[in-house]
Amino acid sequence: MSRIRLLSESTVNRIAAGEVIERPAAATKELVENALDAGATRITVCLDGGGIDRLEVTDNGIGMSAEELALCVLRHATSKLTDETLVRITTLGFRGEALPSIGAAARLQITSRPPGADNAWVISVEGGHVTAVAPTAGSTGTRVVVRDLFFATPARRKFLKNARIEAEHAEAAVRRLALSAPQVAFRLELDGRVVFEAPAQPRIDRVAALLGTEAAAVMLPVDEEREGPAGKLRISGYICSPAVSRTTPVAQALIVNNRPVADPVLRTAVKVAYRDVIAAGRHAIVALYLDVPPDELDVNVHPTKTELRFRDAAAVRSLLIGSVRRALGVGTGQVVPMPSFRPSGPSWSSAGRPYYPAAPAYPAPAYPAPAYPESRPPLALSAGPSSPGGHPHGNLAEAQLPFMAAPAARQIAALEPSPDYPLGAPVAQVLDTYIIAVGSDGSLVLVDQHAAHERLTHEAIRQQLLDGTVRSQPLLLPAVVDLPPGDVARLAARAEDLARLGLELEEFGPGAILVRALPAVLGATEPAPLLRDLADEFSDMEEQTVLSARLDAVIARMACHGSIRAGRKLGQAEMSALLRQMEDTPRAATCSHGRPTVLKLSKADIEKMFGRR
Repeated sequence: MSRIRLLSESTVNRIAAGEVIERPAAATKELVENALDAGATRITVCLDGGGIDRLEVTDNGIGMSAEELALCVLRHATSKLTDETLVRITTLGFRGEALPSIGAAARLQITSRPPGADNAWVISVEGGHVTAVAPTAGSTGTRVVVRDLFFATPARRKFLKNARIEAEHAEAAVRRLALSAPQVAFRLELDGRVVFEAPAQPRIDRVAALLGTEAAAVMLPVDEEREGPAGKLRISGYICSPAVSRTTPVAQALIVNNRPVADPVLRTAVKVAYRDVIAAGRHAIVALYLDVPPDELDVNVHPTKTELRFRDAAAVRSLLIGSVRRALGVGTGQVVPMPSFRPSGPSWSSAGRPYYPAAPAYPAPAYPAPAYPESRPPLALSAGPSSPGGHPHGNLAEAQLPFMAAPAARQIAALEPSPDYPLGAPVAQVLDTYIIAVGSDGSLVLVDQHAAHERLTHEAIRQQLLDGTVRSQPLLLPAVVDLPPGDVARLAARAEDLARLGLELEEFGPGAILVRALPAVLGATEPAPLLRDLADEFSDMEEQTVLSARLDAVIARMACHGSIRAGRKLGQAEMSALLRQMEDTPRAATCSHGRPTVLKLSKADIEKMFGRR
């Protein structure tokens, strides 16, 4: 007898179910995608026991006739795939595997009624056994009920987590789909408790509601297009200021052609775009929508359809990185918060508790284009009230700040709120490190002077480099810095690149470097610590790596050494100028290492700290 045999149809279906339906969240995703493909404008999801005991998805879509209902539970039967070459797939589902896979592993019941039909129809599937279609009562649309998930495949069921964890995964799946379809009303119930309910609403409202009020307050819009050889690529949506981040990428919503995905190409592109402004180990909060010509995209990569293949991945990656970086390139005064929400019924709560944001219809706010201040002469600030001969336009003792001159009106002396000055007026300096100011909206503003000035110096060097070359300041007496021979060799090998950054040096014997000039923006900084840090930076770079690949990292090292330090006393004019320049400088919400430069405490925040609310 042959040792090779054909598996039974029920066994084949159960094997397929293990690929398509990994857990209740996967079943939830497949059923909601079916509802969206059916043109539903209202979808309700109910889960009991994390979706293991019971999962129900109800929609008001086009429904199915008795004949269609009998076919939909057969493997590879679908109404969505019109192009059998798999070149132009425009629907969320197309494989025809979800319903038969669920029916093979659970107890499935589908009730459906097309518009204008005299009655609804019902069909049941239990462990792969299909019953006949029968007439029943039901409203227009489709209602799918799944009970005892994986009862027919106990090997899979025993590997599920507890009900709470499975419910969290299902909730996240619904959240991603709700972000992809803001024109559809969603309602999610867990064990009879409503945790999410949102009407059909503009995208900006849906993003603000699902990502939370903290993120919504510091969102920036993204909307760019690029014409490629195969058609137009467009990216739109909203990203968070790097001042608000997460420990995991769970708050990153990436949607391609209305399909929520977890694509490594896009995830990596987001990470690269934020690399210079966010702390290591933190992840950005984004909701980005990518539109790609369907024939430039392969969604038939994995049964779950969450991974993609782009025909021109480099173009997609470049568009995402460039557009996000341009959106981030604004000063702290140019981050326009979302409109405030007011109570109007329960909405999303990632912790399972409803809060009450409203969803008013309003246009997307107009954000000023990121730009450096133009045609402003340099302003060298005083060394403080105790410096000899110090006056508001003297020089700092440690560094010459890369500030720009501002009209007298911008030097706020009185504590008068003004929308033109979001960081407000400086009140005092605490611990010779932190600036306290009153914001334009009355909020309490705290600024880390070293972190803030580090970013200003970083952006000044970067802008000079983009303009041609960084201005250098020759030293009256060249400085000799003793370093290990390996560090000397690394610095000497990069001497030509460093000269473009305003740092002129040459070898001076077997264990020393001669420094002839420093970037003018750094002022009279000590060269030895700077050279040691740059040597460390180059030691992490491959010898053949061009400096441009790690340019921001090198500039960050230089900026750190050329910035005013913690413990440095600042006068009123210096503090005010620092705040004004932060408002105009790109990426000023974080320092060169990703740490926050400014914190704002609103009236509500302060009242909460004091137990007033």
